[in-house]
Amino acid sequence: MSDLLARSFETHRRHLRAVAYRMLGSLSEADDAVQETWLRISRSDISEVKNLGGWLTTVVGRICLDMLRSRTSRREESLDTHVPDPVVTRISPEEEAVQADSVGLALLIVLETLEPAERLAFVLHDMFAVPFDDIAPVVERSSAATRQLASRARRRVRGAAPTPDPDLSRQRRVLDAFLAASRGGDFEALVAVLHPDAVLRADSGALVGGAAASKLVRGARAVAQQAFLFRRFAVHARPVLVNGAVGMVTAPDGQPMSVTALTIVDGKIVAMDILSDPERLARLDLGGLLA
Repeated sequence: MSDLLARSFETHRRHLRAVAYRMLGSLSEADDAVQETWLRISRSDISEVKNLGGWLTTVVGRICLDMLRSRTSRREESLDTHVPDPVVTRISPEEEAVQADSVGLALLIVLETLEPAERLAFVLHDMFAVPFDDIAPVVERSSAATRQLASRARRRVRGAAPTPDPDLSRQRRVLDAFLAASRGGDFEALVAVLHPDAVLRADSGALVGGAAASKLVRGARAVAQQAFLFRRFAVHARPVLVNGAVGMVTAPDGQPMSVTALTIVDGKIVAMDILSDPERLARLDLGGLLA
């Protein structure tokens, strides 16, 4: 029975990790939540469970909700400069559109601003089609109140998370133009590829030289100025997919310095989300992308 249960659980692991990642914005915490889900199922009597996948989804959701409520990490003190863990993969010639099951960093950043119960209701219902009747016991609300949680979250997401261009080839042309401008030291060309209201978030983690290097910058010219300061590193930038959309890894001498996610809408970069925290970069599996 235990072997059968383990095999059944493994068929749902990828789905559960996707739920946990959207709830937590952290790959390591998502893995912890999935592992805790396994520990709970291994100690439970599931003989009466008719829909194992649905039941596991609510279990991992409850675990993530508890983790969000107890979170006391740096991101609560500096939400404007926290960049969630990116999922970085190689750009394949077969890729023509943003991966259907991906979630952009810009959206994850908006999800970080939601109350834990709102985030759970939105993620489970809007992203994974879990009925409100199943979510309600997890958040200890009525179905109607749970529906309202998701509705509030949906309004905030709709107003704050831009929908990226789904065509990766068009995204790639914008990235190439950005890199060409950076490598060529062409400031006005950098401004031209940015949306007037572009936002740059840089999460550098710990203090650098006694000052916080993380920052939030708004406006095309201000964002271009930041890019211009780091133009000497542009030659080391390699195009990749970051959470299913075009981005880049900058790795001088093969050592990862940053991962940048781009949100591109109508041919303009509307958001640049940069993770340059050395400790978190070291935990990402980037070796195969830099070979």
